[in-house]
Amino acid sequence: MKAIVIDQYGEKNVLTEREVEKPSIQENQVLVEIHATSINPIDWKVRAGYLKDMLPFEFPIILGWDAAGVIVEKGSNVTNFEIGERVFTRPATTNQGTYAEYVPVDENLLAKMPASMSFEEAAAIPLAGLTAWQCLVDFGGVKKDDKVLIHAGAGGVGNFAIQIAKSLGAYVTTTASEKNEEFVTSLGADRVINYKTEEFSEMLEDYDFVLDSMGGEVQSNSYKVLKPKGKLVSIAQPPNEEEAKQYDVEAAFLWLDPKGDQLQKLADMYEAGELKSIVGETFEFTEEFMQDAHALSETHHARGKIVITLK
Repeated sequence: MKAIVIDQYGEKNVLTEREVEKPSIQENQVLVEIHATSINPIDWKVRAGYLKDMLPFEFPIILGWDAAGVIVEKGSNVTNFEIGERVFTRPATTNQGTYAEYVPVDENLLAKMPASMSFEEAAAIPLAGLTAWQCLVDFGGVKKDDKVLIHAGAGGVGNFAIQIAKSLGAYVTTTASEKNEEFVTSLGADRVINYKTEEFSEMLEDYDFVLDSMGGEVQSNSYKVLKPKGKLVSIAQPPNEEEAKQYDVEAAFLWLDPKGDQLQKLADMYEAGELKSIVGETFEFTEEFMQDAHALSETHHARGKIVITLK
C-alpha cells in the first residue's frame, strides 16, 4: 500500500512517500481502507522529535491519528461492525498511523459515520472532537449556565469545544482574530475577544472553566478570570501547580484517551444538527502536499481542520 513515512526526525522534508506492506489485523481489530485523514499538531510534533521521550516509536513511523473510511476486513472477535461499513476513528497511538491507504483499528475505537457525513467531515472530527469532549465533559463537568472561556476558538479543538459547550447550555467566550470573529460566532460563541488588540484577563471574571490550548502567558493569565474552585484544563502544557493553588483553581493537563463510544456521541450530535465539522483546507495524498499541510499546521493559523483526501 502507499504510505507517507518518516525514517528520522526533522523538518517537513523528512515526510517520504513509498510502498509499504499492508498491515495485518488481530482478532479484536478491523482493517479500514482510508478515504480521508487529517493533520493535528501532534503529527508535526512527533515528526520534529519533540515527543520522542513520551512516544518512543521505532522507525519507520507512519504519522496520523484520524481516519475515515470503509471496513475491508474484520477480526474473528469483532461483533459490532461489518465489512463495508463506513466508519471513523482516532486509532491507538502507534507508529502505524493514518498517512496510509489502510490502518488496523481496535473495535472499541471505532464509530459509525452518519449517512449524511462525508469522509472529509468525518476525518476532521476524531482527535480534535474527542479532545474537546474530554476537556469539557470528562474533566470540566461543564453544565447549563456555566461561564466558559475557550482559547483559539477557530482552531481544530477550539471550534469543536465551542459547539460542545453550547450544546451543554454554557455561556461561551472565545479568543480569536478579527478575521475569525464571524466564524466563531456562527459556531455559537456568545462573546469574542480579539486577542491581538484586547487582553482577555482584564475583561473577564467569575468564569467556571477555561480551555487553554496556548500555554505560557495565556495559561498564566487564564487563572485571573476563574472563580475560586474553577477549573482550567490545558492541552498545550502541564499547568504550574503552585499557580493553580495560588488562585484556588483545579488545573490539569489533558492527554487524549481515544474512545469509540464518545466518538459515537459526536456522530449523534452531528446527526442532530448540534455539531458541524469544519474542514478548512484539503490536500491530496502525496509527499509534496503532505509537507505543505504540515507547514500550514505549524503556523497555528489554520481555520478548522486540515484534511487529506486519499480516495
